[in-house]
Amino acid sequence: MAEHLASIFGTEKDRVNCPFYFKIGACRHGDRCSRLHNRPTISPTLLLANMYQRPDMITPGVDAQGLPIEARKIQEHFEDFYEDIYEELSKFGEIERLNVCDNLADHMIGNVYVHFKEEDHAAAALKALSGRFYSGRPIIADFSPVTDFREATCRQYEEDSCARGGYCNFMHVKMIGRELRKKLFGRRQTRFWGRRSRSRSASPSNNHRRDRDRDRDREREKGHERRDYRDSGRRGGVGGGSYRHERRHDGSHRSPAREGSEERRARIEQWNREREEKGK
Repeated sequence: MAEHLASIFGTEKDRVNCPFYFKIGACRHGDRCSRLHNRPTISPTLLLANMYQRPDMITPGVDAQGLPIEARKIQEHFEDFYEDIYEELSKFGEIERLNVCDNLADHMIGNVYVHFKEEDHAAAALKALSGRFYSGRPIIADFSPVTDFREATCRQYEEDSCARGGYCNFMHVKMIGRELRKKLFGRRQTRFWGRRSRSRSASPSNNHRRDRDRDRDREREKGHERRDYRDSGRRGGVGGGSYRHERRHDGSHRSPAREGSEERRARIEQWNREREEKGK
């Protein structure tokens, strides 16, 4: 039983834990979701919810005053924001990835994911962001369960073939220019960036597996949308209410190696086995 639960954890077969929150750190059902949102108490990744505000957010290609705005101006506005966030948060430690979502759905729009090299760095940044504002708006920050962005990113978007457009529930990562990328990251992210159509994985089987899992997640979302809303009242435990900023107090703790979905499932399986052995 423990092996089965560990094997389906965070997948569409898991009827307890929300697979979208597990993979993406955001769920369109929010607190109404019928499945659990297990918010981590420590993570190398921070989510700054709905932080980036496009200048043409209300109407594409038109600014808040109703005047046309060039694509070049929109990109400059984004890169100014990106550099601003990077320079501020890099004070707390090395940033390995900084992703800004170009999605349009409420639970994804303007989301900023900051992945630090160490969990302690993320915890320090989270503490510093508490109570702060950006452009007159409060910063809503919390730890995110996302550590493997390959699982969270929409590959069809990278190939300019996502049929769901801005309302896709996987990340549509907004890209920065080559000069800014080189200035901020140097050569550290060369293999992750470039043309959107370029594959980021050397293993075709891994790409196929990720695509298959994403297709299943999309089918699960379509097929069970009404049931999820109808059953939302049966949810209990974690996942509701406001964010909780729980932190470890051991200053000597260092981040383990980055884990993917398979590693986390194996670790959960080990925990279940140990629990069963203790209960004997």
